[in-house]
Amino acid sequence: MKRFALSVIGAVAAIAIAGPALAQAKKPVNIYIWNDYLGESTLADFTKATGYDTKVDLYDSLELLEQKVLVGKSGYDVIVPTAEPTLSRMIQAKVVAPLDKAKIPNLKNVDPKVLKLLENSDPGNKFAVPYLGGTVGIAIIPEKIKAVAPDVPLDSWDLIFKPEVAKKVAACGITVMDSAIDVIPSVLNYLGLDPNSEKKEDLDKVEKTLLAVRPYIKQFVTGQNINILAGGDACVVMAYNGDAIQGAARAEEAKNGVKVEYITPKEGVQVWWDTLAVPADAPNKDGAHAYINFILDPANIAAVSNTVSYANAVPASLASVDEGVKSNPAVFLPENSTVKLFALKSIKQATDRARTRVWTKVKTGK
Repeated sequence: MKRFALSVIGAVAAIAIAGPALAQAKKPVNIYIWNDYLGESTLADFTKATGYDTKVDLYDSLELLEQKVLVGKSGYDVIVPTAEPTLSRMIQAKVVAPLDKAKIPNLKNVDPKVLKLLENSDPGNKFAVPYLGGTVGIAIIPEKIKAVAPDVPLDSWDLIFKPEVAKKVAACGITVMDSAIDVIPSVLNYLGLDPNSEKKEDLDKVEKTLLAVRPYIKQFVTGQNINILAGGDACVVMAYNGDAIQGAARAEEAKNGVKVEYITPKEGVQVWWDTLAVPADAPNKDGAHAYINFILDPANIAAVSNTVSYANAVPASLASVDEGVKSNPAVFLPENSTVKLFALKSIKQATDRARTRVWTKVKTGK
C-alpha cells in the first residue's frame, strides 16, 4: 500500500514540476485497479511519455469492480478485470467497449498463446488485452506453523479446508480471500470436483466444507494480504502468488524475522489472467488506449513485473525482468512444471447467485 501510494504521489509531483500547461493539455486517464498492482514509477513514466495525467482508485475484490462497472457511469477509463468470470460477464452485459487496435501498436508484442487462451472469454480479443497472470495458492510462515502444529502437511489445502488441520493451525492465524470467485472453485477442486461445477449437490459440499472450518478462520480479506504476511499477522494465508512474494520481500526489508513461502498445493491451483479493458461509457477512451499501449511496451510491463512479482504476457519483456523474478517458478511457471492447474469458466447467473448466498452464509456463520 505504501509503495503504491508513493508511485501515485510521484506521478502528481512529476506533473507539478513540469508545469500547469502539461497537466491541462489532456484529460486525465482514470484507472480502477487492484492495490499494489503497478510498477514503482509506472504512472509518472506514462505521464512523461504521453502527457496524460492519471487518477487512480483501488478495489480489493472482483465483486466490487464488477458492481461498479455494471451500474454504469463509473467515470473510469481503464479497468483490470480477470478474464474469467469478470471480463466475460462484462462483455455479455455490454459494459466494456471494443478496443481500437490501431491505437495499440504494441499489441504486436503480446504472446499469441496468451491471446488464444483469452479468446475463451473474449472471442477475437475484441475487448481486452492481457495484463498480468498468476495463481491462487497459499502463503505460509513455516516456522510459526511448526511451532503450533509440527505434524501438519505444508503442501496441501488441508491447511485451510480440513477441520482437524485448520483447528491446529488457527493458533497462528488463518486468512482466507474475501472472494467467492476465487474460494469456491478452489474448494470444489480440493474436494475432487469440477471447479466450475454448477450442480447444487456440489455447492452443498462446498458449503459444508467451509462451515466446518469457519470457526478457525481469523478473517476474510484480499487487499491487505501483503501487509498481513509482511507483519507475520497470520501464518496461513490464501493469496495470489504475487501478493505472497511481495509480502515475503517486505518482511525481508523490515528484517523482522518473518520468512514467507508461497506454495501451490498438491491438489491443484487456479491459474488466471487479469486484463486491461475500457468501460463502454469511459470519458477518455483516447487516453485509455494510450495507457494500454504504454503498458504493452516490453520495458514498461517488465517494470511492473519487477515490482509486483506477477508474470506478464510480453515475451520481449523478459530481457528487462529481474533474474530473481523471471527465474522464480512461483511467478513464471516453467513449461515442464508439474503443478496441477485449472482455469475458471463462465457460469450461469443462477449459479452465481447461489454461490453468493453460500459465501454470505459462510462469512457470517449464519
